[in-house]
Amino acid sequence: MQVEFTKMHGCGNDYVYINGSRFIIPADEKPDFVRKVSDRHFGVGSDGVIFINPSKNADFEMEMWNADGTRAEMCGNGIRCVAKYVYDKRLTDRIHLLIESMGQVKSLTLVVTDGQVRGVCVDMGAPVLRAADIPVRYDREPVVGMPLTVLGKEYLATCVSMGNPHAVIFVDDVESLDLEKVGPYFENHEAFPNRVNTEFVKVIDAHTVQMRVWERGTGETLACGTGSCATAVACVLNGLTNQEVTVKIRGGELKICYDQQADRVYMTGPAQTVFEGVLDI
Repeated sequence: MQVEFTKMHGCGNDYVYINGSRFIIPADEKPDFVRKVSDRHFGVGSDGVIFINPSKNADFEMEMWNADGTRAEMCGNGIRCVAKYVYDKRLTDRIHLLIESMGQVKSLTLVVTDGQVRGVCVDMGAPVLRAADIPVRYDREPVVGMPLTVLGKEYLATCVSMGNPHAVIFVDDVESLDLEKVGPYFENHEAFPNRVNTEFVKVIDAHTVQMRVWERGTGETLACGTGSCATAVACVLNGLTNQEVTVKIRGGELKICYDQQADRVYMTGPAQTVFEGVLDI
């Protein structure tokens, strides 16, 4: 069987995209398929695989898989690329789209130039701050300044779900952080029953932060859309920035607005196609 794919990225957060209505991979074969495709030495190489499927509740469904073959609830960079994919492939001619991911429906507005999508604004909805819903084992809400001990050192975490769980850790220097060493300990910490994505954040000024991220099931990635949103929420909750924040990640920049009055988070950023090909499976 041959499967057509498109490699895309949002600020370096790269996935392999497959039209799930044309190419059907049996459910029990998907974890192994995803691991093989995502492998950066023997496969296409990516942070995971995203299938674009029909949806009864939205215009399209995003079925997202991490590189280790586990399902994920949401990906902010991925959902922007899904919007670009369906527009550029002429699966829709609309610039306002609804895209579903694991039961969550997000509203997207496309920025189109010369017939192609150059950027996407996503209404990411309300941040989830209730501990049990993130989920995180903690007895205070919101989860701000929660102590976490990792490798004998205590950190303070602010926890937010943007459809998937995040722990935001404020640090003085993100570049010197040994993320390969500490990341897995945060991801699998006993405080997080479903594991966690961890953002390490340096506040530059009231409008700008720098972030590195360890993603659950993948490792360090060049960007994380939901993580950038969680970071902006955490910054506001801790009184560190204004509600509009530029998040500088290793793959570029994302513009995040946390409108506390409306209780909504908006993310604006790029979506780019890298190359296309055919897999023999």
